[in-house]
Amino acid sequence: MLITTPNLTKPDETYAALIATHEGLSEAGSHALNARLILILMNHIGNDAVLAEALRLARDPESAQG
Repeated sequence: MLITTPNLTKPDETYAALIATHEGLSEAGSHALNARLILILMNHIGNDAVLAEALRLARDPESAQG
């Protein structure tokens, strides 16, 4: 099951690290970084049902249940 409630121990620091990772990149470079990061995290999750739920929710945030 996909965790949709806040689950980061340091959300502000995590967000700042994500933004810093993009510094100095072109728009295309930033998109490529995002794609690589998504694939790395998808591989880490490794659960097809969880990934399908995440993709559905990302495509249609209004479809969130709860």
